[in-house]
Amino acid sequence: MRRKVGYGWRYYEDSVTMIMKRKEIRLERILTMFRTIDLSVNSFQGNIPSIIGNLQSLIGLNLSHNHLMGSIPSTLGNLTNLEWLDLSSNKLSGRVPRELGDLSFLGCLDLSENQLIGPIPQDKQLSTFTSDSFRGNSSLCGTPLQNICRSDALPSPSSWSFFPENSTRKHGNGFDWKVVGIRYASGIVIGISIAYI
Repeated sequence: MRRKVGYGWRYYEDSVTMIMKRKEIRLERILTMFRTIDLSVNSFQGNIPSIIGNLQSLIGLNLSHNHLMGSIPSTLGNLTNLEWLDLSSNKLSGRVPRELGDLSFLGCLDLSENQLIGPIPQDKQLSTFTSDSFRGNSSLCGTPLQNICRSDALPSPSSWSFFPENSTRKHGNGFDWKVVGIRYASGIVIGISIAYI
């Protein structure tokens, strides 16, 4: 917005309070180069539009404390100047997009209190954030959270056998092999029991 002052134009200098990098900040004068969107604490519903990825000059985006649903658009990875992103306290689901790791200027990320699932990508910039960025997503797993992803967990002892216990294999040479258990620890066979009938 501009207003005419004398023979020239100047931009309005107004004050506003916004949440930026998890802190409430009062801006007494809004700079013309200030490129942020703060739509937090509203009642917005629906998906985050993927077209928001076209706003490539954006340095801050706050859509927290709304009722947004659906997945985080991978097009946010196009916001290469983004320094902070707050999508907390919504109902966002799906996985954390790997494309967020490409945002090399991203210094503050808050995806907490959503319904995100799966492993947190450990690519590039995403590996620099603490658990506070992801807390409150009970189905998220992996570093930096304490929830271990199932693919990272060691298999249970019952899954170490090639055949179910007490299974019988018949061979055409008159032998019945009964495999009671084959278990491995560090690549060494611990015990094999074979019965000949």
